[in-house]
Amino acid sequence: MYALVDGNNFYVSCERVFRPSLQDRPVVVLSNNDGCAIARSNEAKALGIAMGAPWFQIRHLEETAGLVALSANFVLYGDMSDRMMSLAAGMGPSQEIYSIDESFVGLHGVGGDLVQRAHAVRARILQWTGIPCGIGIGSTKTLAKLANHVAKTAERKPGSYPADLAQVCNLASLPTQDLEDVLRCTPVTDVWGVGRRIGAQLIEAGVCNVLDLVRLEPATVRRRWSVVLERTVRELQGMPCVQLEDAPEPKKQIACTRSFGSAVTDLGPLVQAVSEFASRAGEKLREQHSLAGQLLVFAHTSPFRPGPRFSRTLVVPLRRPTADTRELVQAAIAGVRRMFRPGYQLSKAGVMLLDLQADTVHQHELELEEGAGRDRARLMHALDAINARYGKGTLHVGATGATDPSRDWGMKQARRTPRYTTHWAEMPIARA
Repeated sequence: MYALVDGNNFYVSCERVFRPSLQDRPVVVLSNNDGCAIARSNEAKALGIAMGAPWFQIRHLEETAGLVALSANFVLYGDMSDRMMSLAAGMGPSQEIYSIDESFVGLHGVGGDLVQRAHAVRARILQWTGIPCGIGIGSTKTLAKLANHVAKTAERKPGSYPADLAQVCNLASLPTQDLEDVLRCTPVTDVWGVGRRIGAQLIEAGVCNVLDLVRLEPATVRRRWSVVLERTVRELQGMPCVQLEDAPEPKKQIACTRSFGSAVTDLGPLVQAVSEFASRAGEKLREQHSLAGQLLVFAHTSPFRPGPRFSRTLVVPLRRPTADTRELVQAAIAGVRRMFRPGYQLSKAGVMLLDLQADTVHQHELELEEGAGRDRARLMHALDAINARYGKGTLHVGATGATDPSRDWGMKQARRTPRYTTHWAEMPIARA
């Protein structure tokens, strides 16, 4: 058995914890550079605001409907996620953190009333963090995901499902007829892993709801569609095909990219940007205990802005596989110096680490040059430890220009709320 604990409208819920005045008001959280809506409150959804809606298209709702738009506060969301996940882990003996707001919990060996246990965990998360969540329980991860969808929809849209399935839903405990009724009124496109294209094909084939999908023969699904959809069907039929991942698989590529808050026309700011991106990518590389053999750097102008176009990508081979921030930054700077051309308004740049391998299995070389191949692993470990303790960027390479007062290429976050839980100067003050 599995449970899926999922925070409701997570980014918005994090903001509401510290600003109760946002309760019952339409709220959206905007993406980097305040570009589009990446999180919506139920009230915002009721206004017809779609996920990914550009801000300039919905901005008029500030005046006409009282819409509140906030810049993404990822530092706050990450910290609140850690708190929620630590509480969700109390649901069972094993846990897979699937995303910033979702966590699968293995319930193998857990006895008693699972629904009652889930309600207790949900109440604890709400009381201790202020974040409302839905919990779905099923005999497979896909069924747990579906149960979570039912639990959240039943609460948000009364009448869509039986009221007793709101907030917590255990599909495994439903009588056969009740389960079929739930599956029948759930569109096939709401199933985890069924995308827009496959969903359209299923509907065209007469498979319109989840019950229709469950009744298909897995072999037929594999022959007509794919082995991935076959696995989904088997999971919906109660056969576990996807196990918990206690530790995520190491990534084969690591990227750090960003759109600039204002156009970059000079080499200096571009060097600062790719230096910071390479530093961030290096942190991620060391987190998964890997080394990189190549570094890709790119920059381009906006396809929507009038003027001359520029788009260049350059792959820089590294002398030896490394996770050393200094070497990664040097490679990124060398690449950007080679491809930079003046006279363009660059809107985005990024760094990608390629040819990754585990740091325990790489082949060493015979080094004949003085100081070549010096092991800086302990220095990198100290760098990461200090930044983890005191905040990202506390220690940084000088090329990032982190203390440069003229640095203006960073993200636009004009509507960001304080980082209430991680920065002393931004901690909220309670007055009695």
